[in-house]
Amino acid sequence: MIRHACENGSVNVSTNVYTDIVGTAAINCFGVKGMAARSLTDGVYHLLRKESVGKGVHVTFNDDDSISIDLHIIVDNNVNLNAVGASIISEVRYVVTSCTGTEVREVNVFIDSMMIG
Repeated sequence: MIRHACENGSVNVSTNVYTDIVGTAAINCFGVKGMAARSLTDGVYHLLRKESVGKGVHVTFNDDDSISIDLHIIVDNNVNLNAVGASIISEVRYVVTSCTGTEVREVNVFIDSMMIG
């Protein structure tokens, strides 16, 4: 949780807020099919529903009040993976900073699977 203080008081932003913001920003990028979650029983990555966008996101709070983000995604077939990754990184940084005022130290995108068809 990160606390933002001002002259009128303070606002605490929890991990769930960050994961939902990041997941929503990521799935709105071109080429992203959705967020991925690994099944513990069979080890296969599954596409998460739109209600579960935060489950494919891991947020780490750093000592300098910045955050580091890990995203696990599934992409469409025949997309440029470098372009999709760069687009996600840029969009997530922008949306998180504009919505919460929190500095994003790093965004790591893990492409776990590709949807064919």
